Amino acid sequence: MSAHTTEPSGHIWRRPVPLIGDATSSAERDDDVTGWAFDDATRAALDRVIGARRDIRRYRPDDVADELVRAVIEAGHGGPSVGQSQPWRFIVVRDRRTRERAALMADRERLRQADGLTPERKSRLLDLQLEGIREAPLGIVVACDRRTPASGVLGRNTFHDADLWSCAAAIENMWLTARVAGLGMGWVTLMRPTELAGLLHLPAGVETLGWLCLGWPDERPPFPGLERRAWSHKLPLDEVIMADRWPENAPQPPVSGLPGAAPAPEAAPPAAVPEPDPSSPLWSEIAAPDQRHVVAARDRADDLLTPPGSLGKLDQALDRMVAVTGEDVTGGTLVLAAADHPIIEHRVSAFDQSVTREVMDAAAAGRAVGVVTAAGAGLDTILVDAGVAGEPLAGVEQLRPAGPRGDLVTAPAMTGEDTARLIAAGRELGRRAAARGLVVLGEIGVANTTIASALACALTGIGPEQAVGIGAGSDAAMIDHKAEVLRAVFGRVDPQALRTDPARALTEVGGPEFAVLAGVTVGAAEAGAMVVLDGLATSVAALAAVEVNPAVQSYLVAGQVSRESCHQAVLTELGLEPLLDLRLRAGEGVGASLAAQSLLTGLAVRRGAGRTR
Repeated sequence: MSAHTTEPSGHIWRRPVPLIGDATSSAERDDDVTGWAFDDATRAALDRVIGARRDIRRYRPDDVADELVRAVIEAGHGGPSVGQSQPWRFIVVRDRRTRERAALMADRERLRQADGLTPERKSRLLDLQLEGIREAPLGIVVACDRRTPASGVLGRNTFHDADLWSCAAAIENMWLTARVAGLGMGWVTLMRPTELAGLLHLPAGVETLGWLCLGWPDERPPFPGLERRAWSHKLPLDEVIMADRWPENAPQPPVSGLPGAAPAPEAAPPAAVPEPDPSSPLWSEIAAPDQRHVVAARDRADDLLTPPGSLGKLDQALDRMVAVTGEDVTGGTLVLAAADHPIIEHRVSAFDQSVTREVMDAAAAGRAVGVVTAAGAGLDTILVDAGVAGEPLAGVEQLRPAGPRGDLVTAPAMTGEDTARLIAAGRELGRRAAARGLVVLGEIGVANTTIASALACALTGIGPEQAVGIGAGSDAAMIDHKAEVLRAVFGRVDPQALRTDPARALTEVGGPEFAVLAGVTVGAAEAGAMVVLDGLATSVAALAAVEVNPAVQSYLVAGQVSRESCHQAVLTELGLEPLLDLRLRAGEGVGASLAAQSLLTGLAVRRGAGRTR
């Protein structure tokens, strides 16, 4: 029916106007094609909001009211979706442990990606703060429910990923709404999708689009952060506009930091992620440092009379440490745990088992390399006999297993009861050592690098060939033999079954000093101390603690990366960048003590250097 109908009598009938939907007529739309436009003030406001959107990485600790969170999500729910399918699902994450686990995943992937880049790009990437999962008071995960076949959704039969694009459009709505409200939002895609799916218990067919940090920003950048840090620059608009088709003189692809092309990733099921298990002897209610302390540490560092971050990796480690301990730490304690291992029977070491006792005797006399290094760094030392062969050593802490011990190949390393008891004793020792300041980890034990390699396989998923290394002096034949022994170990026990149960991994393929040091790590962190790791053995012990309690990672500093081939892989799982790389293979806490000395010197700088206010 036309808008007006003229009868012969000259009467004009009124056009029926629908009460729902579009009430305009074609005539009205023809009269003014711009009639749907907003006024200039509204358009200018939209331009300002779009131009002011930023990917925020730093957050204040203040909470975000539920009504604001709901408003942000409502904006996402108002986004366009293919076939009006509305495939988005919004998971609001406030749970501390879940956020800490996600942050650990992101830390790991940051290091993994950095390793694949050119040296220059790697250094610049490691200087960036790429996520604020710990700092933001909450996270929102936009999950795309893809369980409906693509052919059953209008618009997806040919473009199967249009549902994911719909979710991305929802995220942009959320981002702009957050910006209008003065909130910061940061989109984090550093973690592995399968790990995030496992963490959130997503069913098959539901995929995430990463993690959105939401909170009050602790930065107000006038320009995009990566542009400000010269990672990239805004392309001129004309370079990204093409007429009618892709041109013959094709524009350059986005800049890559890789030295070469990388293979496309293959789809995989959700990865196994340790579930919270209060029954684990490693379990703790520990939380990451209060974000107020994290912000205060960074604020204090920014006041120094030096460019921000001028001490490089040391500054990053100091920020972490000051958030935990403050600036007044002036000392610490090296906890040096020693044990022998029945696996020595399989000829996996270049040295006789008696060397363990010799080194411990020297340590008790104050003459071992590790103890001397610790003293030079201003550290006290606690020596622990966790199972040195023969009679218990005099003058040292006695934390020895009471039950039978196995060679890993034919029997578990120790009983579950001993594992739990040694972890508990280590926790108490860690709390005690924390009173002095830094807690620095070290170990002594012939053949314990093979034990550490076995634990690395169990806790990271790498294979024996990637895990074994030179230890204290292996040759090529012995390295091959170690890998053969580890294959036999994992013929007895499935490493996948151990990955989600670190305490069981310590029982099956670990050793007593590893259990003690895992406990020390948890206990020291619970007492509010920073824990400095040494080589592979101390790092896998700490990884066992972190897998159960992701918050513990915030209390760790990787003192060094050693020459053991899989040490870097373990540090990557910990999400930690090593402070030192001196190609050490000394053990005994030497590298950790040297790193502790650097940390204590850095704290002295923070306390004594000039300030700008």
